[in-house]
Amino acid sequence: MARVVAVHGIGQQTRGEQSLLRVWLPAINDGLTRAGAAELLAEPDVAVAFYGDVFRPESEFLAVGDPPYTAANVAGGFEQELLLAWWQAAADSDPSVVPPDADTLVATPRSVQAALRALSGSRFFAGLALRAMVSDLKQVRRYLADPDLRARILARVTDQISQDTRVVVAHSLGSVVAYEALCARPGHPARALITLGSPLGISHLILHRLQPPPLTLGDRPRGVWPGGERLVWTNLADGGDVVALVKDLRPAFGEQVRGAVVHNGATAHDATAYLTDQLCGQAIRDGLE
Repeated sequence: MARVVAVHGIGQQTRGEQSLLRVWLPAINDGLTRAGAAELLAEPDVAVAFYGDVFRPESEFLAVGDPPYTAANVAGGFEQELLLAWWQAAADSDPSVVPPDADTLVATPRSVQAALRALSGSRFFAGLALRAMVSDLKQVRRYLADPDLRARILARVTDQISQDTRVVVAHSLGSVVAYEALCARPGHPARALITLGSPLGISHLILHRLQPPPLTLGDRPRGVWPGGERLVWTNLADGGDVVALVKDLRPAFGEQVRGAVVHNGATAHDATAYLTDQLCGQAIRDGLE
């Protein structure tokens, strides 16, 4: 079984294990090279825990990609709240994005349409179709709100974690899945959890919905530690990564979390940009050694 388990993020429903492995493995090895690792990984060393197909529509045989979502399909509650949080984060990191509460000559209401319009012009979401943005929102919401779907996705990850597993590296929504999968496997052998562009620190939207639920320490929720004392958790976030709204996970999960801000350039949330970073390679190398 693989020594490294890789867990992808949102928007991968038209891909698969092998296609993602062909992208992730070279990027992981580039990061290991930057970190001065003596040994690079081969295909048998890495397993991709793929769950994207769970979100792919089965009723439209000829359809490829996302359903034809529009702004009208963004549901109230969680989806609208997360969309507005993305908008605020994009405005904070990109001067070209009009902030939600900007005092402009033309009023900009805090609406779904305004949020999608603002995000479509941001560096972060440039080139991403509106329907893809809405689809990503729905994937996060469905994972957290649909127990059956959540169980199916978690099983994909836990099935890949064996006694040979030493490193779990997870991106975006995959970091939430990986965290819950490790919590569901007491005594697992992983020595390193590496989260990339993670939304785990968003208290009111993500943290409170985790399984197991966070503990209450004073007036602050504290997520359960996803392993034993030997587990080293490294969290990497780009300063412009809108999905990773909270860059520092220590307030939510404890001082043991090692956090760093990396610089992915124009591809702030891209998995391969994170994987090729020296700090990511170092964390993987240390877990394997």
